[in-house]
Amino acid sequence: MNKSIIASLVSAYAVSLAFSTSALADDTVITTEEVTVKANRFERKESETTYASEVHTAKQIVESGATTLYDFLAQQTSLNVAPNIGNRATPSINLRGYGTENGFQNVVITVDGQRLNNIDSSPALLSGMSIGNIERIEISKGSGSVIYGDGATAGAIQIYTKNKTGVTVSSSLGNFGQKNHYINAGISEQHIDLSATLAHDSYDGFSKKDETGHKDQFTSNSQNVKLKIKPTDFLRFIAEGTSSRNDIRYVNSLTESEFKDDPRQVTQKPFSQSYNHQSFNSDQWRLGGEYDLTDKMQLRVMHYQEDKYSDFISAFPSTSKYDYRTDEVTLSYQNEISNLIVGYQRFDGERIGAGAFFANNKSNKDNESLFLQGEYKLNDLTLSAGFRDEQVKYKFAQLGSPITKNKEDINAWEAGANYRFNKNLSIFANYNIAKQAPDIDRLFDIFGGGFNPNIVPAKAKTFNIGLNHLSANNRFKVAAFHAELENEIYLDPTVGFFGTNSNINNSHKYGLEVQDYFKLNNDLTASIIYNYTRAIIEKEIALDNSIVKNKDLPGVPKHSIVANLNYKFLDHASFNLNHIWRSRAYAYNDLQNNFEQRQSHYESTNIALNYQYKNINFFTSITNLFERENSIQVADDALYPVDFVRTWRVGMRADF
Repeated sequence: MNKSIIASLVSAYAVSLAFSTSALADDTVITTEEVTVKANRFERKESETTYASEVHTAKQIVESGATTLYDFLAQQTSLNVAPNIGNRATPSINLRGYGTENGFQNVVITVDGQRLNNIDSSPALLSGMSIGNIERIEISKGSGSVIYGDGATAGAIQIYTKNKTGVTVSSSLGNFGQKNHYINAGISEQHIDLSATLAHDSYDGFSKKDETGHKDQFTSNSQNVKLKIKPTDFLRFIAEGTSSRNDIRYVNSLTESEFKDDPRQVTQKPFSQSYNHQSFNSDQWRLGGEYDLTDKMQLRVMHYQEDKYSDFISAFPSTSKYDYRTDEVTLSYQNEISNLIVGYQRFDGERIGAGAFFANNKSNKDNESLFLQGEYKLNDLTLSAGFRDEQVKYKFAQLGSPITKNKEDINAWEAGANYRFNKNLSIFANYNIAKQAPDIDRLFDIFGGGFNPNIVPAKAKTFNIGLNHLSANNRFKVAAFHAELENEIYLDPTVGFFGTNSNINNSHKYGLEVQDYFKLNNDLTASIIYNYTRAIIEKEIALDNSIVKNKDLPGVPKHSIVANLNYKFLDHASFNLNHIWRSRAYAYNDLQNNFEQRQSHYESTNIALNYQYKNINFFTSITNLFERENSIQVADDALYPVDFVRTWRVGMRADF
């Protein structure tokens, strides 16, 4: 690894330690509360985990000024989040060097335990979740394959929603027709918890009108209801439903000259003068119960279901109907020194598709797994280990073609340790083996039917080591990782009009991650997240027989920084300054790292102002203050403009 970066991290830790020590010596009591995490289903203090984690609380979400989940993930976390070829509703996510193009398939996303990942090449739908309903976001890095299974090669993102009491009403307006409104209400009694959320998010579009007279506009309406019935102290029934209706228009790529001339313009490329138009609807249900067999042992049974419908409305229309069903049974045991959970999960995923290019088809991807995860605490040492046995079965049926079937075993395991030197300082290490099974679009040929012989599951072996230092006014975390990959899945652009899905023979990734949150005084806090990431293709023989050797994986920036400064300048008023910067990267299709054009660096400065008057909070925010013209580069003369205009909002939130 780069010696200067290691030296910088050592210096950063020394400065952090010196700062916290001097503040304590001055008898200043400034508390940075440590949060708990439960990515492995056991609640632990963040500094006591055996894996690398990043946690964002509801308080941080409010202070950031973000009004959508997309904005918060893109502006406030270590994740590299960008619209998926212009689509913000189903964004691309790059964690630990798996790339902006394919990274979303290497991280599992759950909401209250329900998996959002799709069985095809579509990223998870995040627009249907109201940010006002989020209690906490946890990001587990290089870990999670035992609990979350298929696709947790880079890690997992767990989103937890609120058990709301009282009523919150929020409304904001902004330029480009931005509107964001939600109402969240709930009650909590001895035997029942009930809450409901209604939310609306929309904008009129940031680019100019296309030939049909439409801009890249967006509308999302969602509803959520949560119910927990507690007939006794040891029995709980859980029911939850979420409905989301989304209408999205997003731009086509521009040439470099078009982008430099005006990133808001409609491209002059043939067949690209009208924006992509998609309607995406989702209905989710969660139903289950928890039973405390003893004061230390709990049985939990859950059923998850999601029905989705995607309709591309264009000159070449296509529709996809999804039916996802998941059953999970877990038995957990916890005492003062040990935790153990054993579980069974079954997922049945089906997509029925039809469109202009292909006949009606039905694809199935079914996962079935058993897992075991445990922790043992011996004084200041915590040990963890787990194993997952998972099998994936595929089936593809298309009109006029024989039924195609396939199956894969994608077992996973991990082991870790955390040692606490004292209440302030701890170190951890973790080794994780994870696999990613191909999605149905990669495994099957939807145009001609049949099996793609060029692809197999990917395997990642990741080693993590890190340090946590927590003091009264400073929370510092640093982690280093190295991942060896076999058969990393990617789209080979050398064969076929759209490219052909295949595997990279050998690749590896390594990097360093720093998080530092500190309070300078009772009114001024600051934080920084820095990532250094290298993703290397060691050797790949492309389908056209060209050899790719010792090249950077496209779409992966080496450096990324998220910096925040929050200043409480009055008793009831605060100001937040946020800056994101990511270094340059190679274009998606540039496997040989020799294209004339490269992905330019990303940069955005954002500010938010909050004023609290009794139970009412007035807020305003400006995103991309200096109008940095950002983009996603796919190939030479193929740029998708993203976050390229300055936007502002003003709003009000009231709690009753």
